[in-house]
Amino acid sequence: MPLLRRFVVRSILAALCLVADTLSAAEQTLRVAVLENSPPMSFREPDGNLTGFSVEIIRAVCGEMQARCEIDTTMLEHVLDALTRDEIDIAAVSLLDTPERRARILLTKPYHRSTSIWFAKPGVLPGDRNIRVAAVKGSAQERYARSQGWNTVPVLTNGELGKPLLAGVAQAAIVPMLTSLALTKDREFQALGLTSTVMKAPELTGNASFGINPRRPELKEAVDKALETIKLSGVYEKINSQFLPFRVH
Repeated sequence: MPLLRRFVVRSILAALCLVADTLSAAEQTLRVAVLENSPPMSFREPDGNLTGFSVEIIRAVCGEMQARCEIDTTMLEHVLDALTRDEIDIAAVSLLDTPERRARILLTKPYHRSTSIWFAKPGVLPGDRNIRVAAVKGSAQERYARSQGWNTVPVLTNGELGKPLLAGVAQAAIVPMLTSLALTKDREFQALGLTSTVMKAPELTGNASFGINPRRPELKEAVDKALETIKLSGVYEKINSQFLPFRVH
């Protein structure tokens, strides 16, 4: 075969391989976990469809990456283990940047700022020690409550944070600010007449990110890029307005 022809054939084969690799990357299936009962971040509609701010953000990110994402639900306490055991690729969950999390998983660029709200019966203050405080199991809020020496009343989901207060099992709760939006709309919760205080502890305030499987550093880069793109394109703003009454970025 003449030299020129061999060169052309090799160039075509190389191009075909590149196209195949690109298609394979575009069609990859990513295992994504979200929380199920954490309105307005993630929740099920009456028809069973999963939606919410975090859910729609990750769907937009997957669309931007041209990746097929299989979305399933999990509990916050299982997120770190699921990522480190290679059971999921992305945890589309609001994770505050903590040393423990940094040591075990990869965190994307922040997708919103987070803080926490202290809800308690009148007269019950964060400085008190002999109190029972409700917090989501596996959360930064639960970790903080334990560090303060409080007796913790763990719940599995953000949507359940009001139950220990309603039942009189807990005297206070530490609630992520965005989760508190849904909680304060509940009439039974309103009837408790609780006081609320923004907690300024650095452990409870800061950037919230998605978690990435530590074996997939290239995925973190792709998700970071996609997050930037949907912010610039206005998609992020549209989702923000759909689920939240104020801007969070």
